[in-house]
Amino acid sequence: MSHPFEHPADKRLQQILNPDHPLCKEDVIWMLDYIKKKVADGDPVLSDLPQPQLLKTFSYFAEAAMLLIHRRPGSEQEINRLRSQLTESVRDIRH
Repeated sequence: MSHPFEHPADKRLQQILNPDHPLCKEDVIWMLDYIKKKVADGDPVLSDLPQPQLLKTFSYFAEAAMLLIHRRPGSEQEINRLRSQLTESVRDIRH
């Protein structure tokens, strides 16, 4: 059950990151765009992260983007890896 004041992006994030949700290309693009927007908007959460954590977050973001670009359809292992990279890339920047 969602909280009445929950931000719509949080609901979408929870849905996409749920292991039972079938991950699709549009979900991955939405997540990458969400992260890009957080950075472009100068989200204060990002400025509070120590540089090593910020670099780690960027590494997960970049890996997820590369997996999307080079993805082989139907590879369950790659889909799980992609979901893991996305989960890690938003761990410290969620609302």
